[in-house]
Amino acid sequence: MPYERIQPEKLSRSVVKQIELLILRGILRPGERLPSERELSDRLGVSRPSLREAVAELQENGLLISRANSGIYVADVLGSAFAPALQRLFGSHEEAVFDYIAFRRDMEGLAAERACRLGSDTDLQVVNSVFEKMEAAHSKRDPTDEARLDADFHLAIIEASHNVVMLHMMRSMYELLREGVFYNRQIMFKQRTTRDALLDQHRAINEALQERDGAAARAAVEQHLDYVQQALTDHIKAEKNEEIARKRLAHEKRRKVG
Repeated sequence: MPYERIQPEKLSRSVVKQIELLILRGILRPGERLPSERELSDRLGVSRPSLREAVAELQENGLLISRANSGIYVADVLGSAFAPALQRLFGSHEEAVFDYIAFRRDMEGLAAERACRLGSDTDLQVVNSVFEKMEAAHSKRDPTDEARLDADFHLAIIEASHNVVMLHMMRSMYELLREGVFYNRQIMFKQRTTRDALLDQHRAINEALQERDGAAARAAVEQHLDYVQQALTDHIKAEKNEEIARKRLAHEKRRKVG
């Protein structure tokens, strides 16, 4: 007979499945502290022994870690997609930097399109909330907060696309993304690019998302990153031109002395 008697699922297994899904869907993040045992057992409606059994299984599976006198935390299951040494290589070689921007252009354009189609109203509210924080930070003289929120804005779009593989892959690249945002902004400011222009580009992305216009959202992301790439290209060309100009000036000074 192909049939088997249905066995009731242990409460601890139900807890394990729920926490696994929260981690998989990116709701519980690496390094995040879980509520106290008492609070969590109350929230889940299970006994403390059942909760302890579930936590032990999740720890054994490498999803949770215990810190002495501190509590239970989500393990750093993501790490970084790239070792620090490789990140430095990316930042110091033109080929890798341009490939990185192209990768972001493709992935984030797709994510924006998916977010318009698959994101919930709440997902889009999150994206809009991050953008509003960017607007508020825009008035500050120090651009650091705005740059950090720039990275958060792009990650919020990826979260709203509801693809867990894309989500965890891009989260694992967060440090690279964050460093890229700071780096790109510094270069663009040298090229006399204004913070207003960058904010306007993010506004266009956000407006297309809020209107659920997938084609417009993807186009706005691509135009923004094309702009970033062009600013970087101009910066590299300007540096090379400056090097030539300095050699010309040094030669001219020597020729006058002679």
